[in-house]
Amino acid sequence: MSGGVDSAVAAARAVEAGHDVVGVHLALSRMPGTLRTGSRGCCTIEDSMDAKRVADMLGIPFYVWDFSERFAQDVVQDFIDEYREGRTPNPCMRCNQHIKFDAVLERGLALGFDAIATGHYASVVEGPAGKELHRAATWAKDQSYVLGVLTTEQLEHCYFPLATTPSKDEVRKEAAERGFIVAAKPDSHDICFIPDGDTKGWLAERVGESEGPVLDMQGEVIGSHQGAHAFTVGQRKGLQLGFPADDGKPRYVLEVRPKTNEVIMGPKEALALSELAGAAMSFAGANPAVSGYAKDASDEHGFGCESFECQVQVRAHADPVDATAQVTNGELIITLREPILGVSPGQSAVLYVGTRVVGQCTIDRTRSAVLEAPARA
Repeated sequence: MSGGVDSAVAAARAVEAGHDVVGVHLALSRMPGTLRTGSRGCCTIEDSMDAKRVADMLGIPFYVWDFSERFAQDVVQDFIDEYREGRTPNPCMRCNQHIKFDAVLERGLALGFDAIATGHYASVVEGPAGKELHRAATWAKDQSYVLGVLTTEQLEHCYFPLATTPSKDEVRKEAAERGFIVAAKPDSHDICFIPDGDTKGWLAERVGESEGPVLDMQGEVIGSHQGAHAFTVGQRKGLQLGFPADDGKPRYVLEVRPKTNEVIMGPKEALALSELAGAAMSFAGANPAVSGYAKDASDEHGFGCESFECQVQVRAHADPVDATAQVTNGELIITLREPILGVSPGQSAVLYVGTRVVGQCTIDRTRSAVLEAPARA
């Protein structure tokens, strides 16, 4: 129970469905003075109090579990380390992977509980060969992308009571009818451990600033910067270049080179990619390349070298793109039917077959659709 309206209504629905429910709030920071500011952040003291008020109204036990050390290492430090390497991480994916559906589920099962229920908008259904993760009923609120890290084993113990809810307005209306104080509470956004939203400044304090060159695709210096960590592939604004391109068109960040502290910029068309690949992967459910989704144990992931048709999504609210995927030599390789623009190593590529989430990988390298250079790493 995060203290928001979604988890409050999810808890209420779980109680009404006849489950034996216990509310758990996650303490992810040890700063006792942390309070929520507007709609930024989550898991603050104020949020924990809101969650407890709802639990008391529902008549269920309520606990605060301290995962601050693990969160600091697996999410916050990972975020810093990834930017140091010129990558663009997704901390929400890491939090779901390492905290909400690793640490919490592990403890819950050890205490004798059957499942973890959350306020995510996604659906777990029984497929031909076991549990499957699917998009929520309403595309606008679908959160299956950030749950793409769930494994087959974890899906056996997941419960999403909001799966078929047609709109957030309906959830707020239900919360108001139940008398929950969080009914009109704004949604959290941005990165929870950077509540003021100043990611650039936050990183500068931890990674440090060091002046370096901004180069064009031919290696000519066209500007300078105070730290490569402040840039991400596809970025257009805030580049502070000394002079415009010869053709007068906007420039975009094409590559970040942390080892040499260089940032490479060029035209929009140079962002087009035809292939994504990553070694850090996970899969949920049976191999879609196998007829009828029969169980396939052809490799450690259950996904062999046979390719399968799918769609790939690279951001939480991005449109999916048709692709083929296969696991080869320890990498998940995704070949795009049409180019995707501005994808950075460190982002997560989540695969779908129809509405079903098949799996995901953290992108290690990409292949350009228009340049001779085979990859950016």
